[in-house]
Amino acid sequence: MQGKRKKSPKIKKVVLLITPSREHTRGLLNGIIRYARIQSDWSFRRPIAYRLPKSGQELLPVLKEIKPDGILMREPKEIMKIIELGIPTVAFTYSRERFPKIVNFITDHAGVGKMGAKHLLQFGFQKFAFCGFDDWWWSRLRGRSFALTIAQAGYEAFIYKLPRLKSKITWHKEVVIIADWLRSLPKPVGLMACNDDRGELVLEACKIAGLSVPQDVAVIGVDNDKLICDLSVPPLSSIVLNIEKAGFDAAELLNRMMKGENVEKTDMYIKPLHVVQRQSTNTLAIDDPNVAKAMHYIHKHAANPICVNDVVDAVLLSRRMLEKRFREVLNHSIHDEIRDTRIEKIVHLLSESQMSISQIAQTMQFPCVTHFSRYFRKVKGISPAAYRKLHIRD
Repeated sequence: MQGKRKKSPKIKKVVLLITPSREHTRGLLNGIIRYARIQSDWSFRRPIAYRLPKSGQELLPVLKEIKPDGILMREPKEIMKIIELGIPTVAFTYSRERFPKIVNFITDHAGVGKMGAKHLLQFGFQKFAFCGFDDWWWSRLRGRSFALTIAQAGYEAFIYKLPRLKSKITWHKEVVIIADWLRSLPKPVGLMACNDDRGELVLEACKIAGLSVPQDVAVIGVDNDKLICDLSVPPLSSIVLNIEKAGFDAAELLNRMMKGENVEKTDMYIKPLHVVQRQSTNTLAIDDPNVAKAMHYIHKHAANPICVNDVVDAVLLSRRMLEKRFREVLNHSIHDEIRDTRIEKIVHLLSESQMSISQIAQTMQFPCVTHFSRYFRKVKGISPAAYRKLHIRD
């Protein structure tokens, strides 16, 4: 007697309402795809009514016809009506912070602003500015966090205000207004843009204003959209968000919901990972020549196991005097700068490279993996392997 054939798993129809037009959304889709490869029962639908709104089709009737098992979406204009369909849904928010009755993936905008501020503070700037969109909630949150972090370091941040006349908010008109604003700022100034698009506009405004980047104005953006960052002149430094992991985690959550699990409708956060430094912030705005020389030495030898005495020898100033000047200029010690610079490089290697933990330990010239892990855990609170697993999905 032949055994019964195993039933094939029911194919789950997952609708993707995400346009792969930018680095942000492409990253989300890459994470979703990575999770979908683990499954054998996922089939994607990308309705033409969403991809080509002028197709003549309406999205809502198309969704009702498809009868999807789940939806992963950015923010289609019919979002509230889609939510009311009661289909398991996860949204990556933008225009609003969150939507009711579904799981929302929200960028940690406060963390983004803080990371931007810390990146600029490390170069010794004492004047700071933020250029964003004060009519967008996420930009305001980034700006507030940036200004707060700057204030905690003892400085003030100048915040750009959008023109009152909406007719002025066009690329060719506003770039001139931003140029005038940049001329009014004290120099040198470390400036954070709310995203890479805004950073690109600021760099163009610097040209109009006759300001050098990064000597007069150092600029950092957000999203690390490589096309925008590399097309900018000079290339734009940018904050990397943990986008692919967010896409993976969202798909994992949706799968649980489609299986009938009771998933709490809560907020999930997309964290900033690190800064990819390019020419737009490749500078030191430090008046003290000895501190500047020490900083240059530390950053140049970040992969080496240097100590405070190595920095002192490179500067030819007494340790006591150099420590005193470090405290006065940067509000932290030489040891703090060495540690933070090395950790930043390690984080970049863990997040951006395919190197093994042992290879990274060797690159950073630690005597063994155990010592490397202990060093990293002391600063970050978790092991290098746990950090990589938390931030990057294989």
